[in-house]
Amino acid sequence: MRSCFFVFVVAFTVGFPHPADGQIRPDERGAASRIDNDPEIVRLEEVLANPLELAVVREAPVFSDHNGRHRLGFLRADQTVKLEAMTDKAYRVRGQGTRDGIAGWVAPWAFTAREPDFVDKLAKLYERQIEVRKLIEARQAAIGMSLEEVRLALGQPTKTTVRQTAGGSSGTWEFITYEEEKQYAARVDPHTGRLFRVLTGVAQIERGKTVVEFENNLVTAIEESTAERGGNVRIIVPPLLLRW
Repeated sequence: MRSCFFVFVVAFTVGFPHPADGQIRPDERGAASRIDNDPEIVRLEEVLANPLELAVVREAPVFSDHNGRHRLGFLRADQTVKLEAMTDKAYRVRGQGTRDGIAGWVAPWAFTAREPDFVDKLAKLYERQIEVRKLIEARQAAIGMSLEEVRLALGQPTKTTVRQTAGGSSGTWEFITYEEEKQYAARVDPHTGRLFRVLTGVAQIERGKTVVEFENNLVTAIEESTAERGGNVRIIVPPLLLRW
C-alpha cells in the first residue's frame, strides 16, 4: 500500500511580552535538566544534523522558563544566536545580552531568517517532533518517519531488504514478535501407574509482524498483521528541510 504525504499548516501564536526595562539576572542552574524532563520542549540537537542560527533583529527579554515567568535580562539586537531548543511559543537561544553572555527563552518575533515562512516551518517541525516522540513512546511506526525514528520506536529489524538504484535506495524492514509456548508430554509413573506431565521444550511462536517499506530513508508504507495493530497505520508530516 502506497500513501501520499499530507502537509499541515500550523498557526503560530506568540504569548511572550515585548521588551521592557529590567536588570540582567543570569541564572541557568537546572536549565539543562528542565529541558530534558519537559515534554513540551524539543531539543534541536536531536532533530537537526547541524546547529541552527538565527539573526536577532530586535532587542528582546530573555526568560529562564518557556512560560515567561522569570526574566533573566535582554538579548542584544544585531547578532547571530544559536537555537538550542523550542516550544510552540518560544525559542531557547544562546548569545550576547545587553550586559553579558546570556542563555534562555525568547519570543520568535525577535528573530529573522532567509526564508519568509521560516517561523511557520519551525512551528511545523515542533509539532512533528512532539508527534514522533509520542509514537516512539508507544512503540509505533508511522508513514513519514525516517528509518532512525523507526529504529527508536521498534528497535532493530528482524530482517532487512535493500535495493539500490540510480535514484537512491528502497527496501523493507521486518519486525517479528514472538511468544514462548511451553510443550509438554504425558508420562506414566512406573511405580504408581499415574499420568503426569513433563516439560519437553519451549517453542518460539510468531505473534505478529510489521513490515515497513521505505524509499530514500523515508517510510512510505506499513503492513501489520492482525495480531498487532492491523489497519491502524498513522501518517505524519515527513522531516522538514530548513534553510537559514
